[in-house]
Amino acid sequence: MSADAEALKTLLPEDAKRRLSTLLERQGAVTVVLDAGGLDQLGRDKLEIAVKAALRGAEGVSEVRVALTADKAEPAPVPRNGPRIIAVGSGKGGVGKSTLSANLAVALARLGLRVGLVDADIYGPSQPRLMASEGRKPTAHDEKLVPLDTQWGVRMLSVGNLVEPGRAVAWRGPMAGGALGQLMDAHWDNTDVIVIDLPPGTGDVQLTMVQKHKPDGAVIVSTPQDLALIDATRAMNFFEQTRVPVIGMVENMSGYVCPHCGEESDPFGHGGAQDMAVKGGVAFLGHIPLDLAIRQESDAGRPPAAGDTAQGQAFMAVARKVADWLEQTA
Repeated sequence: MSADAEALKTLLPEDAKRRLSTLLERQGAVTVVLDAGGLDQLGRDKLEIAVKAALRGAEGVSEVRVALTADKAEPAPVPRNGPRIIAVGSGKGGVGKSTLSANLAVALARLGLRVGLVDADIYGPSQPRLMASEGRKPTAHDEKLVPLDTQWGVRMLSVGNLVEPGRAVAWRGPMAGGALGQLMDAHWDNTDVIVIDLPPGTGDVQLTMVQKHKPDGAVIVSTPQDLALIDATRAMNFFEQTRVPVIGMVENMSGYVCPHCGEESDPFGHGGAQDMAVKGGVAFLGHIPLDLAIRQESDAGRPPAAGDTAQGQAFMAVARKVADWLEQTA
């Protein structure tokens, strides 16, 4: 914790100070993760209000976010007989998280699981294009959304299917959290696992997710270069601090084979995410190559994991490890 964070910690009331797990700062935004185990809802509300009041107005603080977690022994918000939830996250955008989410969902379905896919990237939904569902709108039943069926055996919901294509989603945090709630509380009947494509970073959507729809585990996606790995470390720390197990890391855009001459190169480096996984004590789930075919098939709404190409097998290898983890932790 930085010196500035230590100074901010002294502003907390005594009960909050005892429960403080971690304080993360970035560009004036402060995220406080507190252990609220043993508190009822009124106590949790009072604690959140007290922390925000103590930090609001402090020098250099422009925004305060509070996440309240509970002891592992406390029941998770999602019943254990409900679908398992796998969050796919990254510390920054542009690392291929949405592509990995779509192909992980398709690959898990090919392995025999009944899979749902939630596009929680509220401000930049990509799954309608990746899953060939653009222009389709879900229906509602008993005031809950009914997920869309896809030709890949995956049911899905995305804000991109609820708003006009190309329209900017200009929602504040509470509205984004409300949208996430509608996607998660839909009719996911007879679903074994839900893959959640999270937005980059550790903002409001992620906080809402861990508070109200606690994932069973998280997959971290990163490209090999140092800048992406720094942000991936933040994402990993976020899940660890909120007691969401990190299933492992995936290195995307890992190696490139020239389609003309066959020469191999590493424009983004190679092995950085694998090294980070080893240092962080988490599993390494696999390499996904930087491949023109993956981009072309994704743009056309044909997830490579649906086929038996080399690109599809790379995603299948990741899915098998995730499926093994799901079985071992059932």
